[in-house]
Amino acid sequence: MVISYLGGECFKVSQGDLTLAFNPPAKDSTLASAKFGADIALVSLPHDDFAGVENASFGEREPFVIQGPGEYEVKGVVVRGFGAPTRYDGAATINTVYSVMLEGLNLCFLGALGRSPTGGAQGGDLPAAAKSELDDIDILFVPVGGDDVLDKAAAEKLSVQLEPKVIIPMHYDPASLKSFLKEAGAEDVKPVEKLTVKKKDLDGKEGEVVVLAY
Repeated sequence: MVISYLGGECFKVSQGDLTLAFNPPAKDSTLASAKFGADIALVSLPHDDFAGVENASFGEREPFVIQGPGEYEVKGVVVRGFGAPTRYDGAATINTVYSVMLEGLNLCFLGALGRSPTGGAQGGDLPAAAKSELDDIDILFVPVGGDDVLDKAAAEKLSVQLEPKVIIPMHYDPASLKSFLKEAGAEDVKPVEKLTVKKKDLDGKEGEVVVLAY
């Protein structure tokens, strides 16, 4: 499996001939967008920053779009989505946390998890259904930038609770990434261009932080 980061919350995950796109930004988003062909596009929140599924189409390659809670199986990939009430860009909405089983690896994508709909403090509490189902996580994608998503402390606290083997931060600027790495005790971690990983590579790992360059 090869994981590449395209900024914001956008990831390209490839396994053989199969490609997944996570939260591709739309052309009207303030986030930089990248266009590539995907077989499956997962959208955690209906906002231009995450729902640019047109950018996951290329040539004749049109993705199957997963957008919202539920259980899905597409091309051998098993996806479960759990709805989490949140607030983003001034509006109360639902963010979907995804659990994705691909080639024996369990990926947990938190999406734009952050503030409660009432505008209170950043909680980062997962829905009860998700808490009971999300276990044995191999790779956790967690927002760390604050404002509308988890801040450094909430992101680190939730990451510890979920006990993933690898943590990949997303949705940050240089300052918030630096703050999160300090919070996580991973200040010496250097960005890598992509993460190439097999299940056996994760044996013995506990909460290792991997920063992907973009």
